[in-house]
Amino acid sequence: MRKSMDRTGRGVVCALASLALSAALSSAAAAPAPRDSTGIPFTERYHVTQHGGIARAANSSVICKAAAGRTGGPCAAARQDGAGRRGHYGTAHPDVDSDARTDSSSRATLRIPAGSRVSYARLYWGGTLPAGRHQAAGNNGQVLVAGPGGRYRAVRADTLAGPRGRAAADGFQASADLTGLVRRSGAGAYTVAQIKGAKGPSAAGTGGGWTLVAVYENAKEPLRRIALWDGFRRLTADRRAFTVRLNGLHIPANSRGRAGVVAYGGYRGRGNDTLTVRAGRHHPLKVHDSANPANDVMNSTVTDFGQPAARRPAYRNTLGFDSDVFDITPALRSGADRLTFRFTTRNPGYLLGALFVQADTRH
Repeated sequence: MRKSMDRTGRGVVCALASLALSAALSSAAAAPAPRDSTGIPFTERYHVTQHGGIARAANSSVICKAAAGRTGGPCAAARQDGAGRRGHYGTAHPDVDSDARTDSSSRATLRIPAGSRVSYARLYWGGTLPAGRHQAAGNNGQVLVAGPGGRYRAVRADTLAGPRGRAAADGFQASADLTGLVRRSGAGAYTVAQIKGAKGPSAAGTGGGWTLVAVYENAKEPLRRIALWDGFRRLTADRRAFTVRLNGLHIPANSRGRAGVVAYGGYRGRGNDTLTVRAGRHHPLKVHDSANPANDVMNSTVTDFGQPAARRPAYRNTLGFDSDVFDITPALRSGADRLTFRFTTRNPGYLLGALFVQADTRH
C-alpha cells in the first residue's frame, strides 16, 4: 500500500545492514528479491498535510570519459548533432568515496531545516541501458548508501522495474524506503555506491543516477500539502502525454510551491519535452528556469530552481539523467482545489520515474 497520512506502508522495507562494507555486500546478496516488473503504474506513493516540506538530494552515476582516461571534462561531446542523433562518447562511473572496495559512487547534500523531523524518505536509483545489453532486472536491485559521516549500509529495493522493448535504449528504476536511515542521520552529505548501470563507448547513450526524497515536519514552516508519485512510465511518440493530479487543495493567497521530477533518457538539445502545471481551471504554466528551457525540460541536469545542486562530482551534463526541483509558485492561484501536471514529449522520449510536490494550503 502507498503511504499517506495514516503512515501505513507498502511493500517490504529495505534491508539496511549495520556491518562494514564487506558484510554489507554479503547481506545485500542474501536479501530476498524485490518485486520485479517490466513497468509499474505511475501512482501516489505518499501524501500528507502538515507544517513542513520536502527535500531532495541527487547525483548522476555516469560521467563522460576522455580518450586519455580522464573523466568528466568533455561532456560537451555528448550533445546531439543537428540530425538529433547523439554523438559517440565514452562513459565511466564516478567514484568519490576513496574506498577500493567500490567501483562507483557519488555524493549529494540533503538540506533539511534544523528542528525538523523526517516523516518519510525514499531512495530512487536507475538509468538507461543500451539496447542489446539486457541485464536481469534483479541485478539492479541493490546499492550501498552512507549517511552523513556514516558507513555504507546495504539497501535492497522493494520496487523494481526494467522494461525490455525495441526502443533505442531500455532502462530500469529501483526504489527503497529509507525513512529510518534518514531520520537517524538527518541533513548532510549522502553517498550512494554500486549502481549497476552500463558504461563505456556508446552511440545510443548511457546514463543514470539516484535521488533521495525526504518529507519533513517542522512547526515553523507553513501548512503544506505534500505528495510523492512514482512508477515507471515511458513517454514516446506513441505515448506523447501523461497527466498527474493533486486533488483536495485549498490554495490560499500568496502561497508558494515547488515540484521535483526524476527521469531517465532525456538528452539535452532535443527541444522535445515540456512540463506544465495548472491550478484548477486557470491557464497552465510552462515549467522552466535558467537551466531547463520550457521546450527541453528533460535535458540532463541536476538542479535546484535552475542552480546546480550541491553534489560531487557536479558536472552540468548528467548524460540522460534528470533530477530537478522547480519553483511552481507562479502557477498557484488562490482558491484553486487541485494542481494538474502534464508531461509531453516527442520521439524518442524518456522514462519518467518520480514526481514530488509541496504547495501551501489551508484547512
